[in-house]
Amino acid sequence: MSFLDYAPAPESTSILHLKKSYGLFIDGSFVKGHGKSFSTISPATEETIAEISSANAKDVDAAVGAARRAYDRTWSKLSGADRGKYLFRIARLVQERARELAVAESLDNGKPIKESRDVDVPLVAAWFFYYAGWADKLDYAGLGANPRALGVAAQVIPWNFPLLMLAWKIAPALAAGNTVVIKPAETTPLSALLFAEILQQAELPDGVVNIITGAGETGSLLVNHPDVNKVAFTGSTAVGRAIAKSTAGTGKKLTLELGGKAANIVFDDAPIDQAIEGIVNGIFFNQGHVCCAGSRLLVQENVHDEVVDRLKDRLSTLRLGDPLDKNTDIGAINSKAQLERIRELSNIGEAEGAERWTAPCELPAKGFWFAPTIFTNVSTSNRIARDEVFGPVLSVLTFRTPAEAIAKANNTPYGLSAGIWSDKGSRVLAVADKLRAGVIWANTFNQFDPASPFGGYKESGYGREGGRHGLAAYLTSSAVASAATTRGASK
Repeated sequence: MSFLDYAPAPESTSILHLKKSYGLFIDGSFVKGHGKSFSTISPATEETIAEISSANAKDVDAAVGAARRAYDRTWSKLSGADRGKYLFRIARLVQERARELAVAESLDNGKPIKESRDVDVPLVAAWFFYYAGWADKLDYAGLGANPRALGVAAQVIPWNFPLLMLAWKIAPALAAGNTVVIKPAETTPLSALLFAEILQQAELPDGVVNIITGAGETGSLLVNHPDVNKVAFTGSTAVGRAIAKSTAGTGKKLTLELGGKAANIVFDDAPIDQAIEGIVNGIFFNQGHVCCAGSRLLVQENVHDEVVDRLKDRLSTLRLGDPLDKNTDIGAINSKAQLERIRELSNIGEAEGAERWTAPCELPAKGFWFAPTIFTNVSTSNRIARDEVFGPVLSVLTFRTPAEAIAKANNTPYGLSAGIWSDKGSRVLAVADKLRAGVIWANTFNQFDPASPFGGYKESGYGREGGRHGLAAYLTSSAVASAATTRGASK
C-alpha cells in the first residue's frame, strides 16, 4: 500500500502575544502569587512557554473573598437578562479570538490544532451562547419559581480539555447567578489565563470570575475553603473521592465528573466503514485523553477479524507529529508522568498475555509521544481492560450475544459513557436500556452539545453538566433556600 506524503502545514504561533510570566487573576486584575512559580511547557518540544504564578492559602483566600464581594454587591443584584448580556459578550469574544485560543491550547496541551480549532474552541463559544440564553429563564430550570444561586463556586478542571472544561464550569455558574474561583490544571494553565484577558475585554464586573493557578495543594485549599458554597471537579476518581470525603457534612453542593472505561459495542450488522471511523474517534481523539473515551472495543465474534484488520489499516494512515501542523491526527501526550503511566499499563497488558499491535510511525526525538496501540486477545480480568489508561490504547474483546455484550460492558467500576453500533434501531434501544452509563452514543461517538447533559454513575462521579441539568447544579429552589435561612436564624 502506498501513502501520500503531506507537506508540513504548521499553524503560526505569531498570532499569540504571550507574556513571559503570568500572575493570578483575582478581582479583575492579574496579581503575583505568593506560592512558588512554575513553568508551563510544550509537551511536543519540552520547551518552556511561560512562567506561571502559584497560589498559596493567602491567594486562595483573596480569590474567594473577591468572589464573595462580587456576589453580594454586584452579580446577585443583576437581572438574568443583564447577566446573559455578559455571557453573550464572552461567547462573541471567544469567536473573535478563536484562532489565537486554538494555537495556545495545542501549544500548551499537545492536542492537534485541527481538534482545538474545529472542536474545542467552537464548543467553548457554544457553551457560553447556550447558557447566555438560559440566564433570564431560570424559572423554567425545573426548580420552581424564582430559584436562587448558591453563592461562590469553587471549580477545578483537568488538563485534557482545558478551555472547554472551563466553559462547562463557568458558563452555567454565571448564568445561574453565582460567582466563580476556578483552578486549571498545572500542566495546562495557558488558555485559562488568556480567557482572563477575554473577561477583561468583556468588562465583566471585578471578582465575578477569579482564576488561580497551582498544583494539587492549591486545588485542595480552594475546595476546602469555608466560604465556598459549591464545588465542581473534573478529574481522576481518586481525587474526586478525596473531595467527596472532605466536603461531606459541610453543606457544599458537589458535582464530580471522574474517570471512565467506556465500552464501544460493535454488532455484526453495524455499518462497518462508519464504525471504524467511530472507533478511531472514540479512542484516538485527543490522544485518548478523554474521560469518556471508547477504550474497550466489544466486537461481535463473527466480525472480529474483519473489524480488527480494517482498524489496523485505518490506523496506519494516521499522522503523528507536531500538534500545530494542520495535517496531524495524533499529537503529544500531555506530560511525562502521563506517558509513563501509559507505558506501564501497556507493558502490563503484554505481560498478562494480550497481543499488542502498534501503528507504524516515527516518534519525534523530543517531547512525549506514544503511537496508537491496539490490544487483542484481551480478557475482562486484564488490567488493560479494567484500568483507565487515558492514552491512545484500545483493548479489543469479543462477544456472541447481546446479553454477553451488556454483561461485559457493565463489568467495570466506571459508568460514564458507551457506544452502540448496529443497523437495527430496536437493538440499539434495547441494549442502551440495560447499559449502566450516563451517556450513550448510537452509531457515533464523542459527540457533544451544550443542550445535552453529561455525567456518569458509580466511580465516574455524580451530577450532570450541560443542558438544564447542568444549570440546576448551580441553583437551589427558593423553598430550600428559605428553609436553610430559617434554620440558620434558629441557631
